[in-house]
Amino acid sequence: MQPKIAIIMGSKSDWPTMKEAADILDRLGVDYHVEVVSAHRTPDKLMSFSAAAADNGYQVIVAGAGGAAHLPGMVASKTRLPVLGVPVQSKALSGQDSLLSIVQMPRGVAVGTLAIGGAGAFNAGLMAAQILATSDVELAKRIDAFRQEQTDTILADPDPRV
Repeated sequence: MQPKIAIIMGSKSDWPTMKEAADILDRLGVDYHVEVVSAHRTPDKLMSFSAAAADNGYQVIVAGAGGAAHLPGMVASKTRLPVLGVPVQSKALSGQDSLLSIVQMPRGVAVGTLAIGGAGAFNAGLMAAQILATSDVELAKRIDAFRQEQTDTILADPDPRV
């Protein structure tokens, strides 16, 4: 069965961040596809991937990029699918450049932008699963169980001094 979520990134060096999205999808039992698609180094691949994404069975794209971070916006410009952008932390500006590049989309080209780094990637994976769960009752139950587990963990040990 074709995965419904694609996790893409601008370079292999983005994988340690984007692995956080894969990790939560694994935990929730959601299949996904992972691929490097560079906006600047493989623009033809970016265009063909994006234009064919819906026909290829994807329902959500999680796109991570650092620096100029054009990947999420360019993908969103070529597909009707929801694109969740993850700013990868950069050395030069600690991911601020990535964040601003992804979040400042022109009117009419939407990208849902998450936090910088691993937390943003994790939440992008979780949000992608939540989008799928609007029409997948079993996935919705697994997300509910995940949320309850988070709550139970805090309630079981609320004293920060121990």
